[in-house]
Amino acid sequence: MKVIVNGAEKELPQNAKLKDAVSGERYVSGSLISVHMSTDKIREETSDLELVTTKGSMILHLDESDDADIWKGITNVIEGIGARWVTKNIAAFGSFPTKIKVSREARMYRQYDCFFSLGGFDNETTYMMIAMDDHKWSYGAGTGRIGRITSGRHILGLLREGDKITGIRPVVSEKSSENVIVTADLGTKLDEGMSVETYVSVTLNERSPMCCEHVLVTAGKGYMVISDSAGSYAACSDNTDVEMGAEDVAVRDNGHVTVRTAGTGTGRIFFYKDRRQLMQAHSDAGTVTKGMSIISHAKQNDKITIVTDLKRALSVGMTQAEGEKFLSSLGIKQIRTGDTSDNAIIVEQEPEWTMHVSKSKEAETFGAPEDRIFNVSLYRKEEPASVHYFEKVTGLSHKPIGTMKVHFAFKGMPMVTFEGDESRGSSLYPGAEFKKCKKGDIGITNQSRPNSGLMGIRLEESKEFGPTGEEPYGTNIAGTFKGDLKKLAEGLKEGDIVYVKEEEQ
Repeated sequence: MKVIVNGAEKELPQNAKLKDAVSGERYVSGSLISVHMSTDKIREETSDLELVTTKGSMILHLDESDDADIWKGITNVIEGIGARWVTKNIAAFGSFPTKIKVSREARMYRQYDCFFSLGGFDNETTYMMIAMDDHKWSYGAGTGRIGRITSGRHILGLLREGDKITGIRPVVSEKSSENVIVTADLGTKLDEGMSVETYVSVTLNERSPMCCEHVLVTAGKGYMVISDSAGSYAACSDNTDVEMGAEDVAVRDNGHVTVRTAGTGTGRIFFYKDRRQLMQAHSDAGTVTKGMSIISHAKQNDKITIVTDLKRALSVGMTQAEGEKFLSSLGIKQIRTGDTSDNAIIVEQEPEWTMHVSKSKEAETFGAPEDRIFNVSLYRKEEPASVHYFEKVTGLSHKPIGTMKVHFAFKGMPMVTFEGDESRGSSLYPGAEFKKCKKGDIGITNQSRPNSGLMGIRLEESKEFGPTGEEPYGTNIAGTFKGDLKKLAEGLKEGDIVYVKEEEQ
């Protein structure tokens, strides 16, 4: 029988099950899969219209009123008109002729109301007005209220005399009446003509390079886990301890993917099922182009396979030769620095973000001899908070080789210390106290001591002091150094960079 799998026709045996359909497809075991029997699309015009101006777009929600009907009948006239004046009370666009009856009665207008005004109480000079604040006035057209600006309100503060309304577009709502099953059960039976989607496809937004990199890092294993699901979104909180900045802020439309860039839950990724207004703390990272039904039905703790239109362009961890081949396959020229030999390991790449590399079409790869990259074993189960801190500070949270900058090293010292993040360290609670600090132990000064966040490696055993020179109560042991300690300490000085990677389990 024939089944459509991820948009392509596939021939399957009779009585085939879902496991037969996903064979050879982009799919991570345990993820949700959508099985469509039929889908009917219903397009409906809403009472919302997009006002496109020279400063950006706003959404006008029309009233059910005679004045709104008059406005809808003259949108062809209003397109192209400019802002005649802008004050603290109103923005006025016009003028244009109408047949609105004159009324000198004063009315109360609320901020963001959109209404008619008659200049000089003459309907030959009619204006479309938007209230910038609450106020009472007589504008000559009675109530004259057309509707209210519901989205893009920040545009009002940018308007100046001469700015124009360049377009008016109806906002269309597309609803799906679909017969679909969303399941992770590979034993689900299939029938002729069914359509199967095994993943959620996301086209990334090049105007948000930092947020896009965050999505690529979070989906690095090929999937995300939904932390919670609401009526308008499904969210993933797998990677929220990050520092983000606002990028492309836009209306959060159906199918859009955003990243929270400020406030509680910074780094949280949202997949929208319904339109929501612009919010400055959310940056647009991309759009779902396939698998929207998976998002619509995903619940808390569900796993979803993620496929992005761009592959993460990071060569760190590869040899210089492997990096050249990998980057070349993406149309990117490699510029070797540091140890440029084929077998040298790439420990740093500049630029690192995929969008920046893709635009510049070249990447500088800094190589180091393999024996200068040291293995570490991290105590993930015993000290999860300390391991999390270590990964964030070294960069192991988002790349295979991390960096540790030497804070203090001196020949004959029983330890070497590395720079940390005092802000993060101030939130690091004390862990289990060591009875004896072993040679090679990796420690972090916790919040109980002044130099919180400082990291260190113990070069000699001690019952009294940890890897950063602190007593047991002030030290969290995050793991152990598995490399050659003598080679590590040899000639090490302040400011040197030590490269580490997690030992394969």
